[in-house]
Amino acid sequence: MTESPQRTGITNLPLHGGKAPKWLFDRMILLAGEITVAIVDEFGSGEMLRRLSDPYWFQALGCVLGFDWHSSGVTTTTCGALKEGIKGRQVELGLFIAGGKGRTSRKTPLEIENYGHNLKVDPSSLVYASRMSAKVDNAALQDGYQLYHHTFFFTTDGSWSVVQQGMNEVNRYARRYHWLSENMTDFVCEPHSAICSQGWGEALNLIASESEPAREIITEIAAEQKPEKIVADLNRLKTLDLPDRHYLDAQDIHPERLSKIFLQTYEKKPENFKTLLGLEGVGAKTLRALSLISELVYEVPVSFRDPARYSFAHGGKDGYPYPVDKKNYDKSIEMLHLALEKARLGDKEKIAAFKRLKDWM
Repeated sequence: MTESPQRTGITNLPLHGGKAPKWLFDRMILLAGEITVAIVDEFGSGEMLRRLSDPYWFQALGCVLGFDWHSSGVTTTTCGALKEGIKGRQVELGLFIAGGKGRTSRKTPLEIENYGHNLKVDPSSLVYASRMSAKVDNAALQDGYQLYHHTFFFTTDGSWSVVQQGMNEVNRYARRYHWLSENMTDFVCEPHSAICSQGWGEALNLIASESEPAREIITEIAAEQKPEKIVADLNRLKTLDLPDRHYLDAQDIHPERLSKIFLQTYEKKPENFKTLLGLEGVGAKTLRALSLISELVYEVPVSFRDPARYSFAHGGKDGYPYPVDKKNYDKSIEMLHLALEKARLGDKEKIAAFKRLKDWM
């Protein structure tokens, strides 16, 4: 399952300051926990992962919990409420949640390992999946959004889902990335099955299908060329007229600082791009430098297609940006409605949650 990830969607959200007040977040925790219990009891923990990996359903859940539908905070607050809401019931549910915002995200590996004795799989495979999903969205896809939130959901049998978010300081928007381990084939080639946000221009997209030749050349350069040869190529390219593309700008690449990474790749000789990406120290600048050489020395272009294509929506009645997915739309509403019905909440909380669901519809 570790070898078969999927990014299931991307969502753009405006950055809002502040945080959820305690009185609201306490209620979000209660409601998130009861909804999760109801869904797992009715459909199983695997279905909860599928729902969380669906950007539409996740957004609806955030609205039902009571957070602003269009704020970047809906991601961090909803994930935090879910994590707190099932605390103490993880083993019973067969559902575990690790990570979070900022420094908490860096505790994800340790949190996964702490649940290892409850799992049917080696927790190291889940740690690898967590690390690689973050590396793909931060380094292999350079779209201008720096990750600051990473939540990893997983089940006893080793299935997993990721909800992570990046910030763009220029346009003041956040972009959310959803992943699901189920039925997928590759970390580094079109790992998503649904794109649900507006693009913001060009991106260095090394996970695009059309970047396959470049991935091969980049891996070959990193594995077979001596560091001094790569550095010499980069220094030579800095004197040329380069394409007018932000992500292939040689001015912010310092070859001498990358020589240690190139020595590491040369010594370890990664067999494919996924292995290269997984090497410690190989990040955005390393891949930009290798992409420069691929395109300008070997004439093997990389993709600059931003994979985010659509605004957040279930679709429109006029077919724009795409026809309404009635089956998925109805299933989202039905599942949340059923979960609310089964949740052990007071009448006041249920009525308020039903109203928010209705408003979102």
